[in-house]
Amino acid sequence: MEDSIRIGRAKETTDPNGSRNALQSITLLDAIAEFKFDAAIGGARRDEEKARAKERFFSFRDEFGQWDPKNQRPELWTLYNSRKHPGEHFRVFPISNWTEMDVWTYLRQENIAMPSLYFTHERECVERDGMLLAKSPFIELLSGEQYRPSRVRFRTIGDMTCTGAEPSEAATIEQIIQDLAVSRQSERGARADDKKSAAAMEDRKREGYF
Repeated sequence: MEDSIRIGRAKETTDPNGSRNALQSITLLDAIAEFKFDAAIGGARRDEEKARAKERFFSFRDEFGQWDPKNQRPELWTLYNSRKHPGEHFRVFPISNWTEMDVWTYLRQENIAMPSLYFTHERECVERDGMLLAKSPFIELLSGEQYRPSRVRFRTIGDMTCTGAEPSEAATIEQIIQDLAVSRQSERGARADDKKSAAAMEDRKREGYF
């Protein structure tokens, strides 16, 4: 029954402004159920988005993989309650208190190589609702829209149907750090799926989204 519900929800969107992110939740929940994982470790941070600011380091999920912000274990004096019943699991966020600046400063310190998408490059993009969306076979142009060459980089990398690019000339980690020093928008501000409603992220997390 549970599997049939998941399969029924896992459909490609036909909405030009839709997001394919729901497919990620289905795959994640299926993998957790198949391998009976007790915990899944993620890199989410509290400064990304207000729903993620409610997360615990040990974020409890019920037997359906759903998140309830009111049913979380207290984290007092760094003592984490990891008790769970069969079928339940935790999402663990070890860098929850880091900021985007912390991440890039660490990458610079450790000289860690990053994918080229994070740095400025030329890409055909269409502007929609104040965002630049990269050319993709999954994006249907609306009336009056057209792709134009743009110098952009991505602060967050997700599904192309909902992840916006940012105009930038930052070609090195040092230049990205300089950009962040004056930025007033979180990287999640470039995600169309987060802008659909004030509770968009929280609603997705309740259905199993990381």
